[in-house]
Amino acid sequence: MRAPTLDARTLVLAVAGVQLAAFAVASALGRPTLYVVFAVASAGVLGASAGRGAFGVVAALCGGTLLVALAYPLATLATFTTPGAVLDALARPDVRRTLYVSVYAPLLATLLAAVLGVPLALLLRRGFTGRPVVEALVDLPLVVPHSVAGLAVLLAFGESGAFPTLPVLGAMPGLVLALAFVAAPYLVNGAREGFEAVDRDAERAARSLGASRFETFRRVTGPLAVRGVLSGAVLSWGRAVSEYGAVAVVAYNVTVFYPPAGERVQAMFGSVFVVHELDVNFESAVSVAVLLLVVCVAVFLAVRALTRETGRWT
Repeated sequence: MRAPTLDARTLVLAVAGVQLAAFAVASALGRPTLYVVFAVASAGVLGASAGRGAFGVVAALCGGTLLVALAYPLATLATFTTPGAVLDALARPDVRRTLYVSVYAPLLATLLAAVLGVPLALLLRRGFTGRPVVEALVDLPLVVPHSVAGLAVLLAFGESGAFPTLPVLGAMPGLVLALAFVAAPYLVNGAREGFEAVDRDAERAARSLGASRFETFRRVTGPLAVRGVLSGAVLSWGRAVSEYGAVAVVAYNVTVFYPPAGERVQAMFGSVFVVHELDVNFESAVSVAVLLLVVCVAVFLAVRALTRETGRWT
């Protein structure tokens, strides 16, 4: 992919600067509607300047409206509180424990989904009898209500379930299982798409040169599909971080080993903690939400950057 030209980068920075300035002015005037109208209208102007006719203008207006609907709520959240309030929230031990659990548990869930899901994705790519049924089962958690998913995990793997000795209710294994249940489809589908993008001729060439199936996977299929696998892992981790319903059922409070304290402590998952904090102090809940947003976005951007670099060298 050709790197953006300097002019393109300058244009992007200029547009971003204008949008930030307009947002700041509208916020200072207490007229957020002005910014929303300006942002959508500016998208239409950019569409018109691209010289793609009426269709381009309409497409830009529709896309701009969606982008505003996605970005504006997050910008409003980030600017509602003050940096001092956010730092005060960060100083609280319970908030730091929440941040730890909110990153650590989704990571474990993603790793579990990867260990079990990547081989399944490879099988789905190769095809077998009953593949449509398996694909439907993989996608089923996407349509199951989240609280129902948590209840299903609790009944399946709790004290009276398949693994009666495995701590599930209010425990880290239960939290990881609940997160993996709702997030695994993203990893499996992302990995499958990565494997499907691999040129089969390259695999056949490796086999014709005497490579075994494992060697072909290790030297050809795996490296060529790694970007799809990593993209699926990013989406899976992001889905796990955002989960609330299943977590509230299985692990409203979770017991976890907290390295900074050197002992096991009680902590809440991020989404659950924010909802709980809303009943105590609204402004404090917003500060904690901003912290979670910053941490999650930072991890997300770092992993996406790694994904792009990995894809560049494969």
